[in-house]
Amino acid sequence: MFQSLVMSLFLYFPEDKSEYIPAAITFFIFFIGALVTMRLIIVHSKREAKKAKELEDRIRNHELNQRNS
Repeated sequence: MFQSLVMSLFLYFPEDKSEYIPAAITFFIFFIGALVTMRLIIVHSKREAKKAKELEDRIRNHELNQRNS
């Protein structure tokens, strides 16, 4: 008895299936936003990795030039 009462607070399956439409629209909006955000983070991360690699190469070349001088 108590378990079914508690579960009824969290589970709601409407008879009218058109009530799912706003939830589906909201889900897709947030899903697309998450994909765009993830893609932006990946692009930014690649850019930062390239900058770090260039800085590392410059430092390494500078150290080699100092040793050779």
